[in-house]
Amino acid sequence: MAEHPAYPVGLRLSGRRVVVLGGGQVAQRRLPALIAAGADIVLVSPEATPSVEAMADTGEITWLRRGYEDGDLADAWYALIATSDPEANTRASAEAERNRVWCVRSDDADRATAWTPATGHSEGVTVAVLTTDARGRDPRHTAAIRDAVVEGLRDGTLVAPHHRTRTSGVALVGGGPGDPDLITVRGRRLLAEADVVIADRLGPRDLLAELPPHVEVIDAAKIPYGRYMAQEAINDALIEHAKQGKSVVRLKGGDPFVFGRGMEEVQALAEAGIPCTVVPGISSSISVPGAAGIPVTHRGVAHEFTVVSGHVAPDDERSLVDWPSLARLTGTLVVLMGVDKIGKIAETLVAHGRSPGTPVALVQEGTTAAQRRVDATLATVAETVRTEDVKPPAVIVIGEVVQVGPGTSA
Repeated sequence: MAEHPAYPVGLRLSGRRVVVLGGGQVAQRRLPALIAAGADIVLVSPEATPSVEAMADTGEITWLRRGYEDGDLADAWYALIATSDPEANTRASAEAERNRVWCVRSDDADRATAWTPATGHSEGVTVAVLTTDARGRDPRHTAAIRDAVVEGLRDGTLVAPHHRTRTSGVALVGGGPGDPDLITVRGRRLLAEADVVIADRLGPRDLLAELPPHVEVIDAAKIPYGRYMAQEAINDALIEHAKQGKSVVRLKGGDPFVFGRGMEEVQALAEAGIPCTVVPGISSSISVPGAAGIPVTHRGVAHEFTVVSGHVAPDDERSLVDWPSLARLTGTLVVLMGVDKIGKIAETLVAHGRSPGTPVALVQEGTTAAQRRVDATLATVAETVRTEDVKPPAVIVIGEVVQVGPGTSA
């Protein structure tokens, strides 16, 4: 048997009896997949790990609290033998052979009639990897191959063409703060499968260079529009391409719903009858401070943080922010899109009670190769922005957390 490779097959175990002997670490690793497959699982073991015991407590498996006995594999379709008793393992394996039950043995793979592949999953695809040469099995190498394939499918670097008609529509993808490695796995996969990508300038631009040549990339900042018609023009572009039967990705910086007008696009697509998938992204309000060594909360320093848009000044009649209330908070204040208004913002916070010496950090081009951090206080931040030539995009953090990290100063 060892001279021939294993024959790969997918077992459909839903509702079928599966017997697991042993409740240790091997069972703990294998049981979740068997449960997900819908198997009728019987665990035979005098003891079990806390995690396995919890599976029994919730009714996911039936636990017989004893050692193996002849006849335990009767009517089983599949067996996993993983006890610490070699003699019991041998007897159970012999019973499986007599009853033609496919049997995996954790203690002696050469005496098993089945092997468990290294498996992984990605959007409806199961990847299972087996070593073909029984004499040279290397579980770590097999797992590494599995991981490489699954990672490629998830992040879009390994793309298999679709041979069936795909459903057209729009995916609203949050691209994260700028570093291409910080987009979600799902977002990157959808990007790799797109026909059209409409991208913001703050999205992870490096990912666009990886797209196949046939993908149409549209810079949202260059769509012709009047000053106040930008969002309507983008909505129209999304609808137009989706109605042509194309798979469209709207790639936005950060998270689509954090000052990103994502819901306006969702509403426009819904009115046009176009399906839309929303993929959340890592918001720059948290990730950029973190990348600069600033926690937005810290034990004994800040028990809350508030994220606010600074695109209009506090004295602007269009402002919806209650700045006096924010000044009275003791936690962290994170300001997005506020570089050119930080002077007015600082004045307002101080006027309503925040200390002029409150630490401030400005993190420009956060998470990218051009990232830089500039520190100041509420009293000095306006002048610091001018002298240090701080430019958007920059995340502004106001509060004592600015000084928590090692080697920081106001």
